[in-house]
Amino acid sequence: MPSTPDIRLEFTPPVALIRIDCPDALNRLNPTSLVYLGEMVETLRKRDDIHAIVVTGTGDDWFSAGLMNAEIRAGMTKHEVLDYVVDANYIFDALEALPQITIAAINGKIMAGASELALACDIRIAGAHSTLMLPEARWGGFPGAGGPHRLPMAVGHAHALELIATGKEINAPEMERIGFVQHIHPKGAVLAAAMDTAQTIGANGPLATRGSKTIARARREPGFRAARELSDTLRHALEWSQDVDEGLAAAQEGRPPKFAGK
Repeated sequence: MPSTPDIRLEFTPPVALIRIDCPDALNRLNPTSLVYLGEMVETLRKRDDIHAIVVTGTGDDWFSAGLMNAEIRAGMTKHEVLDYVVDANYIFDALEALPQITIAAINGKIMAGASELALACDIRIAGAHSTLMLPEARWGGFPGAGGPHRLPMAVGHAHALELIATGKEINAPEMERIGFVQHIHPKGAVLAAAMDTAQTIGANGPLATRGSKTIARARREPGFRAARELSDTLRHALEWSQDVDEGLAAAQEGRPPKFAGK
């Protein structure tokens, strides 16, 4: 079974649990744990005895802070950043393409690339204390691992662009109101609720649940594929822009950025 101290895969057929397990790092993924996540997804794809999968973070404070922050990003070369984001894109695509039903148990704050991880899941539930934020525009970038094309499918065009373009933080009731999550549960009860739902799904006919997911994905695939390819193209151009360099410098220096649109 693929595993690392930062992320774990647990089996209780017909359910599996992926747990991001580095609370001291805000359950943030890193290049190593991302690779292990990809291996877990491939393992799960081959498991005929698993019919539902829950993804969560350890503790009740953070689901995950995503893939990187401004400080981590500043310590990477542009090629390393692009490789990391492209890897995340393909792994999140593979997670979304799993035949099993996937549930994101958002047990606390969710930010940046972690939002894109949750969007690759079929169902999302959150704690009443959870908050959501996609802050990339404040750094001169945009979410590069699925946000601009998956978020509008979840919350609609206007809500998606407002969240991405403002970088504002919203609370759990607002997450539910716009459709980012389907249900809210008390703090401390999120994982149990997700596991209960997963067990209910797992007890039903796998041909029915997997078939329904296949049909739903086929309905949106043509437009999704084009948007996904455009995201990679624009991300590559963005990485070498003056605005990205300015956004990161401003974040490190604790000052407002002065973007030039170049």
